[in-house]
Amino acid sequence: MELNRIRNTSIIAHIDHGKSTLADRMLELTGAVEAREMREQYLDSMDLERERGITIKLQSVRLNWRDHVINLIDTPGHVDFSYEVSRSLAACESVILVVDAAQGIEAQTLANCYQAMENDLDVVAVLNKIDLPAADPDRAAEEIERVLGIDAAEVLQISAKTGDGVAELLDAVLERTPPPAGSSDEPLQALIFDSHFDQYRGVVSSLRVVNGTLTADTRLRFMQAGTVHSVDELGVRTPDNEAFERLGPGETGYLIAGIKDVGEARSGETVTDDARPASQPLAGYSEPKPMVFSGLYPTEGDDFSNLRAALSKLRLNDAGFNYEPETSGALGFGFRCGFLGLLHMEIVRERLEREFDLSLISTAPSVEYRVTLTSGDTLAVSNPSDMPEAARIAAIAEPCLAASLISPADYTGTLMELCQSRRGELQGMDYLSPERVELRYRLPLAEVVVDFFDQLKSRTQGYASFDYDADGYADADLVKVDILLQGAAVDAFSSVVHRDKAYAYGRALTQRLRDLIPRQQFEVPIQAAIGGRIIARETVKAFRKDVTAKLYGGDVTRKRKLLEKQKAGKKRMKSIGRVDIPQEAFISALTLED
Repeated sequence: MELNRIRNTSIIAHIDHGKSTLADRMLELTGAVEAREMREQYLDSMDLERERGITIKLQSVRLNWRDHVINLIDTPGHVDFSYEVSRSLAACESVILVVDAAQGIEAQTLANCYQAMENDLDVVAVLNKIDLPAADPDRAAEEIERVLGIDAAEVLQISAKTGDGVAELLDAVLERTPPPAGSSDEPLQALIFDSHFDQYRGVVSSLRVVNGTLTADTRLRFMQAGTVHSVDELGVRTPDNEAFERLGPGETGYLIAGIKDVGEARSGETVTDDARPASQPLAGYSEPKPMVFSGLYPTEGDDFSNLRAALSKLRLNDAGFNYEPETSGALGFGFRCGFLGLLHMEIVRERLEREFDLSLISTAPSVEYRVTLTSGDTLAVSNPSDMPEAARIAAIAEPCLAASLISPADYTGTLMELCQSRRGELQGMDYLSPERVELRYRLPLAEVVVDFFDQLKSRTQGYASFDYDADGYADADLVKVDILLQGAAVDAFSSVVHRDKAYAYGRALTQRLRDLIPRQQFEVPIQAAIGGRIIARETVKAFRKDVTAKLYGGDVTRKRKLLEKQKAGKKRMKSIGRVDIPQEAFISALTLED
């Protein structure tokens, strides 16, 4: 196909600004999907995406419009999946920036737009939901011009729900998006920007041809992996898979090459012709850096090997998380996993349980601390149970975030109070308009990962938005809180918290465990400790049989003798007894919602 008839673009926006709905209207308008087959969120293929109403994975589709081909990528909006957005931008020459006409610019709008500008992509700005009674497109267009520098006269107005203005948007994409660069005479270079594992066909990869021509009879070399494969099937998504004999420069499609080893076709891999290879691979992607860590353990020990296989297959489809084996005295064998955020962690766990039929326990989320020892050495600690003894620690540094919060000006005081209670430092404040304000804070990541987003939404009635970037490390007064059952530490309950909050955390967790751990034949003390100092204690009372029930009167010494005998038996049992902690107690104690 001629390069000047190809356009590559992706849809970017804040959460719930209408990306997937706009993609639906484009599919209808271009005839890619017949009306009787149409459903909402057509490109969102996972049940999880439909249930939550969010896009988790980028999806590509080929559209035909006015004798041109538009390769469109629908991207996620949540900050935890920004890595998916960065991968899609590498396969495009422009972006469609969707902004809600009622809500205006939000935090993720800014982040995604700046990311597109850094990639030198043309931006087609669109105001969506103009059919809403609360829509104010003129004010939103002025805000876009003032904040992003895009001429308000060039901002299109559409309703993705009704389809108004979508045809004009497709025309604007053809007009404002430059055709892709590339040459069919050069050696083949194709970039894999997404992959997933099909149990019947092996690895299915989404790729963008940059130079050369990819044909169905090509012997392919995967340059980073160093392996050679033959093409089983080549084609494009229209949105159903449609087999093609060849893909030229600038085109986007899918590739099946009978690959069973999931490590051979990761995102960022360069594919070339084995007979006439390219001299060097394409730039690919930088590896995302995990920010939140949690242990994943199978509830049944026999599922450990199944969990390992499931993680390797899911890692192919989601390069944003990593994992390594670890062992817990309480939970057995499992994996320490790193995630991009809390929602990402929840999604990965739920996908493992649904797609691979696993039952899992996840430990409380933590972050990666940098511990400086008295010897001068520095350790990276992501598991609280690996924290060295307090006597060996000279300093602990925790990761921080550069956070941007956009909200109606009425909630400024509420937001500042929330951020300061989480040890935040105000870096600046700007009014985007008389009614909307942007606050910039430096926040410790550990204070954000659990319930900060929920608190933000509840305190601002859902109007505030939140975006963040990593911002280095800062020293903090942190301590490790251990939970002891009968004097023995349970590593699954260990946590690193700020010293000012250690007592409240210890009290809360011991009280929760007292309610969760069933009574034993002996008394069970539950203690929270910092080093050798106990800061909180609760006790699970023992079962007690009435050993004096058979006595009818007589000397009191007979009753005392039986009670002392029972007491001695309880003491002996306690010295050799093992506390039985059911799996439900672990699950409940580590549940994030509590």
